[in-house]
Amino acid sequence: MIIPQELPEVATQVATILRPPRTSHMPLPTVIPDLPRVYHQTSSEVGHRTLWVVCVLMGLSSLAFYIMAMRVPVQKRLFHIITAFVTTFAFLSYYAMATGDGITTHSYVSERSKHGAVTEIIERDIYWARYVDWSLTTPLLLLDLCLLAGVNGATILVTLVSDVIMILTGLFAAFSKNEAQGWGWYAFACIAYLNIIYQIGYKGRNAVSVRDNKTRTFFAAISLFTLLLWTAYPIVWGIADGAHRVNIDGEIIAYAVLDILAKGVFGFWLLLTHDRMSRTSLSIEGFWSHGIPYDGTIRVGEGRTADNN
Repeated sequence: MIIPQELPEVATQVATILRPPRTSHMPLPTVIPDLPRVYHQTSSEVGHRTLWVVCVLMGLSSLAFYIMAMRVPVQKRLFHIITAFVTTFAFLSYYAMATGDGITTHSYVSERSKHGAVTEIIERDIYWARYVDWSLTTPLLLLDLCLLAGVNGATILVTLVSDVIMILTGLFAAFSKNEAQGWGWYAFACIAYLNIIYQIGYKGRNAVSVRDNKTRTFFAAISLFTLLLWTAYPIVWGIADGAHRVNIDGEIIAYAVLDILAKGVFGFWLLLTHDRMSRTSLSIEGFWSHGIPYDGTIRVGEGRTADNN
């Protein structure tokens, strides 16, 4: 232990021991590289207010959809419940983003010197809650379209799995370590989306062709509306998250408009039209409407039962 009073003497001894050796050579100059500039991209008050506006709209839409569901027989509530779940998940997602819980930061190199040294780094906010929202809501939206068209179970499964792949690869692209890797994930997401277009646009149209004229016309209109809107999402992603050509506020506003149209407007259009087509709309009996009967079996279809054990 060194006593404080002896510190000067000890310091002198250490300096003597560590004195650099004498040499005839000139010392090499020390070069301290410049530290890279770091910029943080985040939303302003405009983006923050936009998140709250969409949060309120999704909450009101959910309330309206639940009320609409209670006004129809339970046999015809499937579309109402699925659509209400869509806006409910969206409401929770936007609440998380508006309160700052669904956000993280992702850094990327935005500028290098002619020698390859990093001179500028951007720390950009990533709204990961948005991807959680899409992973839950977009399969439900596609399920609405699949049930409306009357496609088979295999087509429904392929469509929903393709959608999940599209969302997950988009998430991986947003958090990619370098630009090439990010665009690779983006390409996988686009391929999955092309399969969704095929399943809904081609197989869905073939399945609905045997339905009544009103259902065919309605499916053609709402599926085209949905696919056109969904095509705008990867464009916005490529400009904002991919190429970083749009600031955070622009990204928030673009996605907000698309979400309102693809979820809120879609939901009201679907349910209001569904209620007017009550005679030909989907009606589910059995377990969905009546629960488990006294004999302990679950009815899965007309004339078919499944043992509850």
